[in-house]
Amino acid sequence: MSDASPDTAPITPEQVESHGLSPSEYAKVLEILGRAPNITELGIFSVMWSEHCSYKSSKKWLKTLPTEAPWVICGPGENAGIIDIGDNQAVIFKMESHNHPSFIEPYQGAATGVGGILRDVFTMGARPIANLNSLRFGSPDHAKTRHLVSGVVAGIGGYGNCVGVPTVGGECTFHEAYDGNILVNAMTVGLADADNIFYSAASGAGNPIVYVGSKTGRDGIHGATMASTEFSEDSEAKRPTVQVGDPFTEKLLIEACLELMKTDCIVAIQDMGAAGLTSSGFEMASKGGMGVELDLDQVPQREANMTAYEMMLSESQERMLMVLKPGSEDEARAIFEKWELDFAVVGQLTDTGHMVLRHKGEIVADLPIDPLALASPEYDETERPWVPTPVSASLSADDVPAPNDPMAALVSLLACPDLASKRWIWEQYDHMVMADTIARPGGDAALVRVHGTKKALAMTSDCTPRYCKADPVQGGKQAVAEAWRNITATGATPLAITNCLNFGNPEKPDIMGQFVGCISGIKEACLALDFPVVSGNVSLYNETQSVAVLPTPAIGGVGLIDDYTNAATLAFAANSETIVLIGETAGHFGQSLYLREIEGREDGAPPPVDLATERRNGDFVRGLITSNQVTACHDVSDGGILVCIAEMALKGAIGATLQVPEDEAPAHAWLFGEDQARYIVTTNDARTLLAAAEKAGVPAMQIGITGGEGISLIGGSGETALAALRKANEDWLPGYMGAV
Repeated sequence: MSDASPDTAPITPEQVESHGLSPSEYAKVLEILGRAPNITELGIFSVMWSEHCSYKSSKKWLKTLPTEAPWVICGPGENAGIIDIGDNQAVIFKMESHNHPSFIEPYQGAATGVGGILRDVFTMGARPIANLNSLRFGSPDHAKTRHLVSGVVAGIGGYGNCVGVPTVGGECTFHEAYDGNILVNAMTVGLADADNIFYSAASGAGNPIVYVGSKTGRDGIHGATMASTEFSEDSEAKRPTVQVGDPFTEKLLIEACLELMKTDCIVAIQDMGAAGLTSSGFEMASKGGMGVELDLDQVPQREANMTAYEMMLSESQERMLMVLKPGSEDEARAIFEKWELDFAVVGQLTDTGHMVLRHKGEIVADLPIDPLALASPEYDETERPWVPTPVSASLSADDVPAPNDPMAALVSLLACPDLASKRWIWEQYDHMVMADTIARPGGDAALVRVHGTKKALAMTSDCTPRYCKADPVQGGKQAVAEAWRNITATGATPLAITNCLNFGNPEKPDIMGQFVGCISGIKEACLALDFPVVSGNVSLYNETQSVAVLPTPAIGGVGLIDDYTNAATLAFAANSETIVLIGETAGHFGQSLYLREIEGREDGAPPPVDLATERRNGDFVRGLITSNQVTACHDVSDGGILVCIAEMALKGAIGATLQVPEDEAPAHAWLFGEDQARYIVTTNDARTLLAAAEKAGVPAMQIGITGGEGISLIGGSGETALAALRKANEDWLPGYMGAV
């Protein structure tokens, strides 16, 4: 078609640049169209080829990840991943980022992040049953950090609580690398009938295309493009690109969609997320090999005189696009009108392979779908060169001074921002709504019962960014292994992961090297642990004035336990139980919290991750839990053994006495080193447990006994009361936020 639009104003190089297209990409646009685009068409190319929507810097590497297993129903490529948990039940889940919007407008940025990930899950036919999040903020001393923490937490709670889905787990850490670019990653887990799952591929020329949900406004225009560039000093000016959410409408939309899904009306369904009507229309048509005709005059609008450009690029929330079977429009309309939601037939499928847009009686865009979608850039090492991250030398225990008083060091660690209790955060979330939450926030993994059964899902979000910066390959492995361990520590079998890969500017070879290294580590761990990737998200350009965030490949894991009454918690259960350490301790101090918080250093190589050892030790521990041979279990991670013991003691309000072995690592390294593949368990029958470990070839040793009102080391300076440890752990965050 020679000219699609009455808007014949020529496109300028400045407009091309402002839309985030490079000269070579714009040349490809001209080649595909055989003419210059109009402004609406330029906007559509801009969002579809943005980093946020096209994954142009990451596609090459994402394709290397393992995505299949006998229990995987659907891997990456749909709105969310799907796994089979038996009994005709499927779990649908995904994690996504809302980083840039949350920095600009923390409440709405975080709230709409929750809303968007909920839609990704229920659009496939699942009822959302749990939300999690992974939050990274700047230094507590930074001027904006309190404001950002307050707004983000309120936004997550405000949306999740109102929509009636429990927020059951997550993580929150602080580091100056996030001063100018916080990370807000949201995860939703849903439950569906395995024989009633909905996909997004459109089919059937002539089938009606239906718009449902909220009206379209001018909020969020160019949100996807904004999320595909670095921040600069004018980030506040981007506030209009942040969407505005309405959780009450989202709740209605969930119920209306799930009700319609019980009928036989739907051919395909897609939520309107990043790039709104543009991406939903293109993705549905492209996956089905179809064309689309849309009449934009039929789009419900909440603002006057909206242009075609604004309607196609708006990221207004709580909207869905559906393809219905012919003749089912009235049945579907009745459902959405009952729930007081907008419903409009806005177009139809065609067999032309084009997206044709009409507005006010004129054709305002005519774009070939497959050439635009399939020709979206995919950068290799030529366009995105990368260099491996130089790996730091390992630190020996002799390189790190021992504390004068290990218990004083423990108090300092428990009070540091990363380890301090996040109760102030999760108490703002409704984590009990729906009445199926078994393990509340604050444990290794959340446990949510599969309603009406004894099955439960274990879910967690994990990453250790300081490890990833020091050695991306080991850091990537460790993030997956940590999620696997946290699920295992409940007694559940880890089944699959989603991820949210947060990195800086991929045009910088060192940043791209971090990404490539982390992907390599994730791949290796997923293969070794039978823990495939079924969905995910990439968030690049998390950088402000050339200062990048720490590489943060957040891992969201899901596992299954057949009988939740057999699940373990980390709380000490009773006095006079034997404390057993599973796994070997060499005392790795590199990149440890002890090194950072006590010694003021961030150096050294992170602890190595031996995946065969992870598998062996974890499988053994899971067997102990499911056979009721242990009374508590906690994986050893940040802060090492002594922090792990303290967390178990605080959770159970029962103290402990520990014996530091003389033939292991130096005492401070044994207490605070962050070696991997380790668990602390308690038992009433240590002899049987240790014999089983020896038979399985799993290192295990008795290291103490539960009891008392404090924690003490044999041969140490005396007992430190749990009350003092609890005060240190619980007081920091409320005290910090109380200064708002």
